[in-house]
Amino acid sequence: MGEVTLKSEEELSVMREAGRLLALVFSHLDKQIVPGISTMDINNWAERYIVDDLQARPASKGQYDYQFVLNASVNHVVCHGIPSETQTLKSGDIVNVDITLEKGGFIADSSKMYLIGDVTPYAKRLVDKTYEAMWQGIHAVKPGATLGDVGYAIQQHAEKHGYSVVREYCGHGIGREMHEEPQVLHYGKKGRGLVLKEGMVFTIEPMINQGRAKIKTKRDGWTVVTSDKTLSAQWEHTVAVTSSGFEVLTLRDEELSQPGF
Repeated sequence: MGEVTLKSEEELSVMREAGRLLALVFSHLDKQIVPGISTMDINNWAERYIVDDLQARPASKGQYDYQFVLNASVNHVVCHGIPSETQTLKSGDIVNVDITLEKGGFIADSSKMYLIGDVTPYAKRLVDKTYEAMWQGIHAVKPGATLGDVGYAIQQHAEKHGYSVVREYCGHGIGREMHEEPQVLHYGKKGRGLVLKEGMVFTIEPMINQGRAKIKTKRDGWTVVTSDKTLSAQWEHTVAVTSSGFEVLTLRDEELSQPGF
């Protein structure tokens, strides 16, 4: 593991603003993501809002030669779903929208699940339990805790409800670069791994599968899907370690009722 960069209070202030703006992007998309729209529509709306309204930069565009502003991962797509004009959302779909935004030289990263129209109880349960698993991980964050504590909290919650945790992808440090140290696994053992310190900033973004944890990458070299074609869900926030616990930098207004806020 490389060196983890601790953020100063001044840097955290800039990251806090980037996170606030990114939360506004999701609020904007909440009104747009309905049955019949394409995943490219979502991409284009997000880009216009980030650039024109927020005067910010969509940080994913151009990163690793990726040409789009976001990932839109539908149903059995685990992550990295590529926006498409021909992929239209229909009632019953679940879709993860994953967006990054840079403002003032620092990047925020977050993703949200959307339930399209009438979704089956099985799909809604997966989405809800994945959201709960992310928060279990977030609430494990405090100085002196370990990344193993975070991963353990997520894994235990997911597996307790009969789901599996994708292991090939993880959260990551974030700041001036989209991907920094440390890597944040969504499984683990208590007391193991990096000890958390005030000023660390990283993403927590569990990918939870309805069936087996095994995944595969499609021929496009980007889109990751469940190997058994069962549903997958993901939620993500950018989290800072504070002197007394944690701060979610990308918190959305509808989440203010979460315990601890």
